[in-house]
Amino acid sequence: MTTPGPIPRLAGRLRTKRADHVVHGTKTLIAALLTWVIVAPWSTGGRPYMAVATALLMVNASTVYRSVTKAAQNVVARVAGLILALAAAQLLGPTAGAVAVIAIIAVLAGPRRTAEDRLQIASTAVIALAATTADPMGSLISPVLQTFTGAAVGIAVNALVLPPLYLSESDSAVRDLARSMGTLLHDMGTGLSRRQLTSKSHTWLHQARSLDERLTRAEEQVRQANESLRWNTRCVAHTRRKESAFKDDDTFRALRGVSLQVRGIARTLADNAHDNHADHHLGHQFLDQYAETLQLAGAAVRTFAEPTPATSSPDASPRERLRGAIDGTLAWHDTMTDMIARGTLTKPGAWHVYGSLMTDAERLLADLDRTDTHRHAPTRTDTHRHAPTEVSPVRAAFGHAGLPDQGRRST
Repeated sequence: MTTPGPIPRLAGRLRTKRADHVVHGTKTLIAALLTWVIVAPWSTGGRPYMAVATALLMVNASTVYRSVTKAAQNVVARVAGLILALAAAQLLGPTAGAVAVIAIIAVLAGPRRTAEDRLQIASTAVIALAATTADPMGSLISPVLQTFTGAAVGIAVNALVLPPLYLSESDSAVRDLARSMGTLLHDMGTGLSRRQLTSKSHTWLHQARSLDERLTRAEEQVRQANESLRWNTRCVAHTRRKESAFKDDDTFRALRGVSLQVRGIARTLADNAHDNHADHHLGHQFLDQYAETLQLAGAAVRTFAEPTPATSSPDASPRERLRGAIDGTLAWHDTMTDMIARGTLTKPGAWHVYGSLMTDAERLLADLDRTDTHRHAPTRTDTHRHAPTEVSPVRAAFGHAGLPDQGRRST
């Protein structure tokens, strides 16, 4: 299966954003008109502005869950502001002193309230201050009812009219993260095979560290996608949407662990490239085989986040390609650990570097393998696969050879 290039992906995102704008505009119009029709007949002077403003806030919340929580905060803040205005008007009247008292009380409302809540309490109280002097109870009850009604209409429209889902954004962010990691691993493997360790090692390290930005972006998208599923009516009829979100969540957790190993590999290569001890430099025999390992690991990481097509031969499915890439890399891994254990590699002074690099590759594949096994029910054809072990074969080889266990440097 071919992966769409950057231009088709960009065009798809633009079309999605345009459709989202149309949906948001339509929902906003429906909420505003519906709130006006419901509240205008009984609102003071036929002006239900507070109800409409509340409905607009609720209907444009990023998720149904957030619209409900925001509605609760909004209602509580406005009721508190109205009560504060009523108390200030009764004690001091509509004077500058009442405004000062409202501002002080709102600022000192307590650390549990956010600055936005305190500002909303103060602004509501100041606006309602004049009205409370003429009709104290009416000025309190009408805005409260408007706020409740506007919040209810906004939540209802947001929940029933194409409630927002962010599964495609989450899926795209996770795939982009996997592509970036896989590409970097492949580039490092290609560079090692071309003897470019010294010239490109710091570039690889910089790229590995810059993965943090993509990791943060993907984490936010996965969090928002999971939140958008809560109380979402579109998920009732489409249970596969939840399965897709759970898959993205599992995939992201695995990739977060993989990112640590990618940074570890890049840092170890950069340190070794500029190590002044000649006997610590990696031998060509190891570099050639480790280059192959990194290329296979890059293919495994890229394949890990690919979707499974509805119709495809078993050998062409992303799962089978992932299994093939993992098995191929594990075969190289076994070969290298055996060579380390038998002491057949050149540059014996670099054995601790060999161990660090091989352990990173092992852990990287273990994260992918563990998550892939968890996401798919085991079959008979999987019983011969390598299972993740608690003790690294490299460490076992070191122990057998009587070598010290070297600690990991900070990346």
